[in-house]
Amino acid sequence: MKKLLTLLMCGAMAMATAQEGEITLNGKELFGDMRARHIGPALMSGRIIDMEGHPTNGRILYAGTAGGGVWKSANGGASFQPIFDDYAQSIGKVKVDPKDPDNTIWVGTGEIWTRNSVSVGDGLYKTTDGGVNWKKMGFEKSERISSIEIHPENTNIMYVGVLGALWSDSDERGVYRSEDGGVTWEKTLYIDQTTGCADVIMDPNDPNILYASMWEFRRQAWGFNSGGDKSALYKSADGGKTWNKIHNGFPKGKLGRIAVAVAPSNSQILYAVLETEDETKRGLYRSDDAGSNWTLLNSDFGLVVRPFYFSRIVIDPRNPDVVVKGGLLGSISRDGGKTFKNMGNMHADIHDILFDLNDSDRMYVGTDGGVYRTWDGAATMEIVANMPVSQFYHISVDNAEPYNVYGGLQDNGSWYGPSSSPGGVEARDWNVVGYGDGFRVLPHPTKKILYSEMQGAQNVWRYDMDKQQTKTIQPLQVKGYDKLRFNWNAPMATSEAQPDRFYMGSQYLHISEDMGNTWKIISPDLTTNDKSKQNQAESGGLSMDNSGAENHCTIFTIAESPLNEKVIWVGTDDGNIQVTKDGGKTWTNTTANLSGVPANTWVYHIEASVHGEGTAYAVLEGHTSGDMNPYTYKTTDYGQTWTSIITDEVYGFVRNIQEDYENEDLLFLGTEFGLYVTINGGKNWNQFTNNMPPVAVHFIDLQKQTNDLVMGTHGRGIIIIDDISPLRQINQEVLAKDVHFFESKPMIMKETSPFGGTATEMEFVGANSSNNAQIRYYLKKKHIFGKMTMEIQDPSGVKLIELTPGKSKGINIVTWNGLIKQPKMAKGKTLAFGGFTSPRVPAGTYNVVMTKGKDTYTTTVTLKNDPNSILTDADRAQYYRTVAKLYDMSQELAYMVYEMDEILLKAEEVSKSGGNKVAEGVIKDLNALKETLVITTGDNYVASAEPQLRSKIGELYSKIASGFEPPSASELENLSLLDERFEKAKNDFSYIKSKKVPKMEKYMEGKGITNIQLKTFEEFIED
Repeated sequence: MKKLLTLLMCGAMAMATAQEGEITLNGKELFGDMRARHIGPALMSGRIIDMEGHPTNGRILYAGTAGGGVWKSANGGASFQPIFDDYAQSIGKVKVDPKDPDNTIWVGTGEIWTRNSVSVGDGLYKTTDGGVNWKKMGFEKSERISSIEIHPENTNIMYVGVLGALWSDSDERGVYRSEDGGVTWEKTLYIDQTTGCADVIMDPNDPNILYASMWEFRRQAWGFNSGGDKSALYKSADGGKTWNKIHNGFPKGKLGRIAVAVAPSNSQILYAVLETEDETKRGLYRSDDAGSNWTLLNSDFGLVVRPFYFSRIVIDPRNPDVVVKGGLLGSISRDGGKTFKNMGNMHADIHDILFDLNDSDRMYVGTDGGVYRTWDGAATMEIVANMPVSQFYHISVDNAEPYNVYGGLQDNGSWYGPSSSPGGVEARDWNVVGYGDGFRVLPHPTKKILYSEMQGAQNVWRYDMDKQQTKTIQPLQVKGYDKLRFNWNAPMATSEAQPDRFYMGSQYLHISEDMGNTWKIISPDLTTNDKSKQNQAESGGLSMDNSGAENHCTIFTIAESPLNEKVIWVGTDDGNIQVTKDGGKTWTNTTANLSGVPANTWVYHIEASVHGEGTAYAVLEGHTSGDMNPYTYKTTDYGQTWTSIITDEVYGFVRNIQEDYENEDLLFLGTEFGLYVTINGGKNWNQFTNNMPPVAVHFIDLQKQTNDLVMGTHGRGIIIIDDISPLRQINQEVLAKDVHFFESKPMIMKETSPFGGTATEMEFVGANSSNNAQIRYYLKKKHIFGKMTMEIQDPSGVKLIELTPGKSKGINIVTWNGLIKQPKMAKGKTLAFGGFTSPRVPAGTYNVVMTKGKDTYTTTVTLKNDPNSILTDADRAQYYRTVAKLYDMSQELAYMVYEMDEILLKAEEVSKSGGNKVAEGVIKDLNALKETLVITTGDNYVASAEPQLRSKIGELYSKIASGFEPPSASELENLSLLDERFEKAKNDFSYIKSKKVPKMEKYMEGKGITNIQLKTFEEFIED
């Protein structure tokens, strides 16, 4: 027994030592040169929270977005660039320092238009260099910052309004004041844990006067409550030290969210929009005595609709009677609030408005569909077309080439577009396949059929892409079953085993074997069926808001096992993880087998594994109950046991998980604050930050043919990491090597050449994937000392081209486009455009030789012909033979002109030394010959001379080499003509060198003039 115990202890110590000795890479050390690329789209953009302007420069403005960070324009809103990509992407407020507006900017994170799908923030940030670097200035637990005000004379005095937590109680709410520029803060107005500050407004003419709108609210997964006895409008006349209610003229009873604004040109005039208990008292109130008294002016629907979502009033800085209110369509008054009309045609749901600094007819409007501009006082609107801040709920991919990405957007319908496109992914490449709030869009596994939906399964469409025909197919209530409860984001799924099979989830699991024509329910109610959470008709608080977004006790995720179609997983929004192993005949609730997760925590996603029939991953998230912790579990026994795979490295609650199809230990997590990756099954995680902001990743898919990781983000559109296969190849053996080359897919030399690039410079264009060969390798250490080179060699070892190697620790990626060095062109007066064309090498396997100090490492890279090519082997042979001939002709001609120039230089020297008689003939004959070879006069534009031999050879070379087709008969005839001319030129040059140059050389010898020194052909070409 003692001996066994000793052996066990030794084994345990050995395991511990092995674990301690494991090599781990963190962050960029692991991911190296792997980068994300963004493909948008921007034509439907995304929700804009806040619009802010520069106090003295009307060309500079800022847009704070719901989930896509902060964007800056320096050209009057024509285009925007992101300036906040390393931090929480959900924005509540942007504020420019009035004394240092070019450098000092403040950002309060956390969206304040509190719909059910809002992201969260993590505090207050400041930059003092115009947005290059940012520093957090507190309020880590604020979740949502609504307001920032800065004293115009003493910018150390600041105010922050904290709306606070949406889903739970929180102490970090109210109005905060700082006297030291945000280093320390004092809470000067606080009500309780359920009441936050919706607005802090500083009187633009007296910074000691402030107004604060306090709002009592709470959202739950199954309902929303706006309003209560604690909602109120306050005023301070002593710089925010003390506060008093200013309700004279307001109705009695409970109040909800209060919008408030002060007229910049006359701060006695205030406007407020009230959400009231008495529906007849809701509307726009005006005060003409700085809030002492209020009068109800207008109760138009456009002013009072959805106050939790539309609570922004903006007043023309020059005219206090011009008032704009956010709303469904936006309302503008030009008579002091007595009458309103809609703003011009733009995306619905208007959240903020900014007047131009110098011209009130110029306005900028933030909507659910992006930023719009107007030059005519909101009569007509123009969208800003380069802000890819669209908000996807769900995405999927197909197997086309290039593959398409499908998905649904917040309030912007459902779409699909290509992962790459000629000239980049443009607005014209996207196609609409649904309306409303779009969620899941799923391609049929084998047919050109799409399934799409809008919120709450109000519509579920089957779309025939070839016939462009649409049929509604959502399951409907049938006899013997309760009224169907569909989640706002209703789940759909297709089957790999049975392509025409289609699933949907209400509280029941519905299955169709004929693409939605007929439906069958194959489960009981799989939710908790808690009746107390099914009162959506009462949701909203003071203002009814039964949009369907709060439907609860519903199925949220469905996953059929790719290994056994009878195994189906279902997750519900009230915490159940159900599984059937017999196609729905019997079900097992596995939730009780989870540990460490609160009851009824939303099951956001289930991933059925390809690595085991009983293996699955479950993502649970509790942010709708105020629980921001990450929860992700794995089972290998159909849910009998669940093991957490979350570690402390993961920040933010998790929404999605994607497994690698080949390496079970490679997993990808989509969280509220970006993408996390593990290469060891969850023992540790790394955040991916290479061109990847910490945006909410709502869904991830892995394209099997390309190994591309495709992410649907709620704020930055579609983001793709091309070919993640190096990550699946990393293990301890690889990590221990100094250098390791990863396996790479062959480069396909695609022979298509479609036209693209039609977008204007003010439109967003998504980045394409690279078609180049990729040489990917791991470096254990960063290369610092000594020479490091890389070259491509043909199979016989002849160098074709040099490449620049990456030297960073981790994964390095070097690309090669299959081209070699451009031909050396003869020197002339004008450019030789044929010299800009590099020839491509034939298909085959080429050697990659990397030298690192004294060590040499080799691998190969393979190039393959386009499998869709219509060319024959004979065509290709003729193509490469012709290109090679023209390439050689160009270089031979270049060397010949070089020889001429060197001889002419020497002839000029001889002539000046008195040898004009022997030099004159050389100069005359060589110049005459040279003028037939290259252009010697004019310029590269309108004064260009008649093209000579160099140009004609170069043009023909460029035409053929830049394409794929063999030369035409006409081109071959032209080549024959050029070949004849070149042969004649060579003969003429040979004659001059043999008959006239020797006489000059003899003269030089007698005068002691140095001989003509020429580089060899090889030296000239390499120079």
